[in-house]
Amino acid sequence: MAGNQFTTHSGLFDLSGKYALVTGGTRGIGMMIARGLLQAGARVIVSSRKADACAEAQRLLSEFGDVQAIPADLSRYDECQRLADLVKAGWERLDILVNNAGAMWREPLETFPAEAWDAVIDLNLKSPFWLVQALLPALRRAGTADDPARIINIGSIAAIHVAEAPNYSYAGSKAALHQLTRVLARELGPQHVTVNAIAPGVFPSQMMAATIDAIGDTIAAKTPLRRIGRDDDMAGTAVFLSGRAGSYLTGAIVPVDGGIATTASGT
Repeated sequence: MAGNQFTTHSGLFDLSGKYALVTGGTRGIGMMIARGLLQAGARVIVSSRKADACAEAQRLLSEFGDVQAIPADLSRYDECQRLADLVKAGWERLDILVNNAGAMWREPLETFPAEAWDAVIDLNLKSPFWLVQALLPALRRAGTADDPARIINIGSIAAIHVAEAPNYSYAGSKAALHQLTRVLARELGPQHVTVNAIAPGVFPSQMMAATIDAIGDTIAAKTPLRRIGRDDDMAGTAVFLSGRAGSYLTGAIVPVDGGIATTASGT
């Protein structure tokens, strides 16, 4: 039986011939993931709001493989549709969708504004849903019973434990994205599409730069593994979820945080 055959070690993580879209892929965690997918053999489109950031990311990532960059403001429904149409026009199928584009808003409870909910929810929660809707035909074409298409949502450990920072809309949106991941996993599994989420801890990124500068050493000291995240930690997790090694995993929330959110010593 096919299910009893062993895949070679390299084959477990080989993405040759796969097509992937990584939103928010021009910096930080998104670029880490895009680089990992490219190095594993995938062809990758990255997207972000700014055209100059897209051009620079394409230049940097081209060292690792076949990459394109498409500017799009994914906080808007019409822009999600436009990006999806461009992806489908270039590729007849999509093997991997990484919903990474996101926003954070820190402000005390007393002054937390209404726009801090609209801006964050639109990008962190609505955008992944809109892209799944628009790209589902291409994902269905890519997926098979033995090798499903993959959706990877980028959540946060802020949705698993309560962080000290006043990130009300961010934490709420990421908790909702974790649950949306589970809901979609149940629905799309029979259609040969897996849906999982990565919940990152602290990684070097523009979003976390001020925090790392201010208390990075303190965070590392409280982490069971005594460090913050590295590029390979994120790239490796994404490649695992995208390859044969992760093909029987769906509806999972994978904390990649050195143990901060999931152990008593890290809280």
